[in-house]
Amino acid sequence: MNGGRGLSGWGRLVYRFRWPVLGLSIVLLGLSGLGLLKGGVLTSGSPIRSNLEAARAADLIAGEIKSTSGPAGSSFILLFSSHRLDAVSPAFQQEVESALAPLQRDARVTKISNPYSVPADEQAQFVSKDGHSALALVTLRDPSATSQHYYPQLRRLVRSNTLQVQATGEVPIELAFNVTLESDLRRAETITLPAALVLLVLIFGSVVAASLPLGVGALAIAGGAAATLLLSRFTDVSQYALNIVTLIGLAVAIDYSLFIVDRFRNELREGSSVEAAAATTMATAGRAITFSGLTVAIGLSAMLFYQGTFLAAMGVAGAFVVAIAVFYGLTFLPAMLCILGPNVNRLPLRLTRRRRSGDGVWHRWANWIMNRPILFAGPALVVLLIAGLPFLHLRMANGSADELPPNLPVRIAFDQLPDFPSQNQNTFQVAVYHPHGSPLAPAAVAAEFDFGRRLKGLSGVTAVMSPVSISPTIPISTYQRLYAGDPAALPAPMRSALADGTGPHLMLFRVQSPYPASSDQARRLLRQIRSAPPLNGAQILVTGPTASDIDVINFIIQRTPAAVLFVVAVTYLVLFLLTGSVVLPLKAVLLNLVSIAASFGALVWIFQDGHLSSLLGFSPQSIDPTVPVLLFSIVFGMSMDYEVLLVSRIQEEYRLKGDARRAVAVGLERSGRLISGAAAIMVTVFLAFGLAEVVIIKSIGIGLALAVTLDATIVRLILVPAVMRLLGDRAWWAPVGLARLHSRIGLGGASGEELALPVHGRS
Repeated sequence: MNGGRGLSGWGRLVYRFRWPVLGLSIVLLGLSGLGLLKGGVLTSGSPIRSNLEAARAADLIAGEIKSTSGPAGSSFILLFSSHRLDAVSPAFQQEVESALAPLQRDARVTKISNPYSVPADEQAQFVSKDGHSALALVTLRDPSATSQHYYPQLRRLVRSNTLQVQATGEVPIELAFNVTLESDLRRAETITLPAALVLLVLIFGSVVAASLPLGVGALAIAGGAAATLLLSRFTDVSQYALNIVTLIGLAVAIDYSLFIVDRFRNELREGSSVEAAAATTMATAGRAITFSGLTVAIGLSAMLFYQGTFLAAMGVAGAFVVAIAVFYGLTFLPAMLCILGPNVNRLPLRLTRRRRSGDGVWHRWANWIMNRPILFAGPALVVLLIAGLPFLHLRMANGSADELPPNLPVRIAFDQLPDFPSQNQNTFQVAVYHPHGSPLAPAAVAAEFDFGRRLKGLSGVTAVMSPVSISPTIPISTYQRLYAGDPAALPAPMRSALADGTGPHLMLFRVQSPYPASSDQARRLLRQIRSAPPLNGAQILVTGPTASDIDVINFIIQRTPAAVLFVVAVTYLVLFLLTGSVVLPLKAVLLNLVSIAASFGALVWIFQDGHLSSLLGFSPQSIDPTVPVLLFSIVFGMSMDYEVLLVSRIQEEYRLKGDARRAVAVGLERSGRLISGAAAIMVTVFLAFGLAEVVIIKSIGIGLALAVTLDATIVRLILVPAVMRLLGDRAWWAPVGLARLHSRIGLGGASGEELALPVHGRS
């Protein structure tokens, strides 16, 4: 009648064709390898392709203004320092020019700006405040994705026996992110797999049984990585994607395999044949992981609401790896179990003693909680709410080089840049766009001249550069007269300003401020610029670091309510279809939201407020706006595993005996050990990623570890028994009409065999 019976038949089919099914898995592994070789390139940073003002302004500027510097390339910065020599001394200059000479002769370098190559009045911009360091800006012909490949060669060309030479800037920072992310991924895998094997051996008491989930995990990682790289051939996929996809894939693959292997071994232990055990396992645990995968996909679908950022592609990649994990859990794993049969228990380790039903620690624990439900539920909720309080002062900002570890050379050099006047300015690019006219028409010039003066008068503005702001001594009438004439007859400064600051319909104002890009002062200045009155029919659009920062934050904030509502509503519907109750899904969603809020609060306390920063090796900073979205999307779906196991066992017993309290105790007795083991494995996986050196990956790993820990302990082992005891029989209530609908649809299961794991809820 339902998915349970259908999957029972699938289990028997896998038993009959176990070797071909195993062969199919090997073929798919080969295809995954091909996908890894043929995949595209991941994108550095967080590409924005939505209709944000900053993105529209950047597109307008790029389309309208053809810079005299030629096609956009990339750049890096060299810092030359000496404790003894002054940067303006002849000896210092000679050493810098000698060190830069190999770059001057390299065809891949288009320009080098340093204190000794710029006009005298600009020299101070390239010298540090203490006078002992000089800066050289090296411009390359190729974009960063290309120049990263040969940048190390260029860097090795720059040597000095007298001066300390450091490198930072666009290309080395992006390269450092790529290298560090790869290192983080290797480290996480190196730690996770052995640690997970140890935990699995402790859970199963058998080396053979413990190795199977790791095999599924390896297959899921390979398939997920291949799918992610292939996806990057069609859309922008962030460089963070492989780390996130590996994290999700490894966690769910091992978790799902844990359920499958445990159920199969239990069926064999109770005397079933291998074929019958495979059938029952698929009808129960197989059905469970199918619907668990569905709920994880629902959670990840929240990221599809953020079209135009890398989150949408991340959601698709995450759904791919979850689907792959479920697929291998329903094919490769049962095929291996059917081949092994009783040999799945080979290489046993007698670490635990099985208890008789009714005398286990989890049974006693459940009764202990249910004897005093309010006494335990109240403090548990208070703990979660207190943990969530720091989330109330959440401050978000897009990450930059400060997400790299503080001891990395490129980060050390980056932190010194504010000592140089040319690098401590935040630039707002203000595009004045005339859709139906020229920016150089007399009336337009007059309006732009006044606009430039207003910009210069704003608090925090140190300079305004534009074709109508060349010199404060030039009156508006001169600009109007000269720009109405022959451009070739203009003075050189005006020709240069026009080339770099105007297009057929656009004039660009570069507004400089000492306020850091993500500071409150810079955001206030941005609001003032954007609140300027209309300019004679022209549009005023602002881009730059601050504008991109605040636009992405607002974009995410605006779409989050709809994303959360969608995930909660669809999850509620799925849980109703699986439990037949309208109460259990509500309880599940509310408790899950409370535990997520608690983990978010802990995340703010650690990463924004800076607690544990020295221990974990990062600089305290605002939370990247994508982190809460990623955490919510992953956690909301992933913690389904525990509720699947616990509530389905409770429902099985409730339908057999009709005793709500006993059902909770027996359900926790049968699933408590597996819940604890699954949570321990998940936390191990996430903490391995929490050791990452890139802050965004570190914060996601630690955030997920905290969320799972809270969910598997306070929520699953305290709040769920307490709330279920308080609800009693009402937990399974549904209006008559909905109960009939659920019975007609037939997803609730009809027998003990089918009820053993497929019923899902969520707390």
